[in-house]
Amino acid sequence: MTLAQLYVALLVGAGVVLAGAVAARVAARLGLPSLLLFLALGVVIGEDGLGLKFDDAQLAQNLGTAALAVILVEGGITTRWSDIRCVLAPSGVLATLGVGVSVLITAAGAHLLLDMDWQLALLLGAVVSSTDAAAVFAVLRTVSVPRRLAGLLESESGFNDAPTVILVLLFASTPLAQTSPTGVAVNLVYQLVIGGLIGLVVGRVGVIALRRIALPASGLYPLTTFGFGVTAFAAAGAAQASGFLAAYLAGILLGNAGLPHRAASRSFAEGLGWLAQISLFVLLGLLITPSELPGSVVPALVVGAVLLLLARPLSVLLCLVPFHLPWRDQAFISWAGLRGAVPIVLATFPIVAGVPGSEQILDIVFIAVVIFTLVQGPTLPRVARALGLVPDSPARDLSVEAAPLDRLDAELLTLAIPPESRLHGVALFELRLPAPTVVSLIIRDGATFVPDPETRLVAGDELLVVTTRGTRESTERRLRAVSRRGRLARWFGEHGDPEPS
Repeated sequence: MTLAQLYVALLVGAGVVLAGAVAARVAARLGLPSLLLFLALGVVIGEDGLGLKFDDAQLAQNLGTAALAVILVEGGITTRWSDIRCVLAPSGVLATLGVGVSVLITAAGAHLLLDMDWQLALLLGAVVSSTDAAAVFAVLRTVSVPRRLAGLLESESGFNDAPTVILVLLFASTPLAQTSPTGVAVNLVYQLVIGGLIGLVVGRVGVIALRRIALPASGLYPLTTFGFGVTAFAAAGAAQASGFLAAYLAGILLGNAGLPHRAASRSFAEGLGWLAQISLFVLLGLLITPSELPGSVVPALVVGAVLLLLARPLSVLLCLVPFHLPWRDQAFISWAGLRGAVPIVLATFPIVAGVPGSEQILDIVFIAVVIFTLVQGPTLPRVARALGLVPDSPARDLSVEAAPLDRLDAELLTLAIPPESRLHGVALFELRLPAPTVVSLIIRDGATFVPDPETRLVAGDELLVVTTRGTRESTERRLRAVSRRGRLARWFGEHGDPEPS
């Protein structure tokens, strides 16, 4: 590549990233999942659009796998352990047994309704049965459902990539007559157990190292944190184990360990996650030739309908019955099984392996992802409200971010008072924050001032609160409690738990 070609490549790449950022903004305004506009951007640039030809399935598979690793590390780093700790068992069952049930039902539908042979039908069922981490992380964080429910869906999407990849590789490389259920079970257990152990070990080593080693620049902490997550993915892959599971678990450990510059690390991870999503979806859009899609529309509708209306609800019902989840939660989980980049990336695996009919699988999966993302994504807030899962006054809850002040063993909390918060009208001395916590600065109507104990808070105020590591949790609890029930929150039994009672 000459220097001139390098400049052109950089210009095109930067243009795609900027266009992707604009597409994300447009998608948010329209209430659509951003992945659809990223895919559309790739199609526009591609062979039937601006004429850029791309048909290298092997390269798409390699780059797609790397992008998924980045997305899962980011998902782990930005996932709160408190949100998923109580739902690990149901999410783990959904990510394993649920995937198996979904694969069998979807394959049976494809075999009976589309007359596919069982090998290809099982392959198609495995490809579409994994919920997509990027889609779930992006959409659920804009829907005001209980954190426990959102945590279950997020952890399921982070965990279920591993068994899905194993099944896809199995059906793409081994004839059905030679497939041994015992061998499949042993392979599945090995990959999940070893991949999980590697992720936990690498994550723990990363936590110890980042706590004890003083890096020369603060910008190295986010980079090193993310580097440990990618290391977990690569190490597990080298051990023939599940790199996706290792990456996600390492990210969870690193993101919840209270490491230095945690807020910066999360922001850096989110930026890399967006870059991976934009690149991945545009790449997959390039891989598709729109003129070849019409013949796959009907099969895609059939497979998508079986998956959405039969396979997903049955898998949720069978897996969650032992956990006694309310029917409303189960209904929402069934509808929120979003598909995205993962099925499209997995559809390249049989193409690379030379499986007959695999090109049709790619077209079917692409159409199904687009159509059913349009159906499910924008309707999730309405479904949540219809099921009574949205709190009556979600604006009263606070979202608090922290920036560590390492030398003082302190943290700087920032929060904005929502319009309906009962912090409005409360004097600072009435907050009774734990010592030595102090509200150091208030930003009101664009002006900044240092408050005194008699200063009364106003909706819209932005507060800077200095606290210590030991009192941070009790400070956040007190602020949440007053925000929900006012200055007499304790008399009403409100203690500021992360999950509103």
